[in-house]
Amino acid sequence: MKPATAAKKLGVYLPATPAEFQQGVVSRDELDALQANPPQWLVDLRRNGPHPRPEVAARLSVSIAGLARGGVTEPLTTAQIAEMLDNPPEWLFKERAILAEVRREERRLKARDAERARSGSTPAQD
Repeated sequence: MKPATAAKKLGVYLPATPAEFQQGVVSRDELDALQANPPQWLVDLRRNGPHPRPEVAARLSVSIAGLARGGVTEPLTTAQIAEMLDNPPEWLFKERAILAEVRREERRLKARDAERARSGSTPAQD
C-alpha cells in the first residue's frame, strides 16, 4: 500500500515519518508488524506528534470540520494539544457542544430506526 495509506492506518502524520517509510511501499504484513511491534520512531510519533487532523480532533473532542472552523489547519504536537486543553479557546467550547448535539441526534435517529424496524412501520417524515 502507499505510505499515505499506511500512515493513516497507523494514525500518524506522514511528513513526520522517516524518509524510508515515506518513499517505500508498505505490505500488509509490514503494516501488521508495525502495529504489533512498533519501532521507536512510531512510538515517539504516536506519543509526541505531530498528529494528523483526525487524531487532533479526537484528542480535543471536536470534529475535523470543527478544527477547521476554529482555525486549526496544521498538525499539532501533544504539547500543543495539552496547552489548548489547559487554556481552551472559545471556539473549542462551541465545537464540543456542536459535536455533542450531532451525536445526540445520531443516537435519536438510530433508536427511531430500530423502533421502526421492530414494529414493521414504514418511515415517515420527521
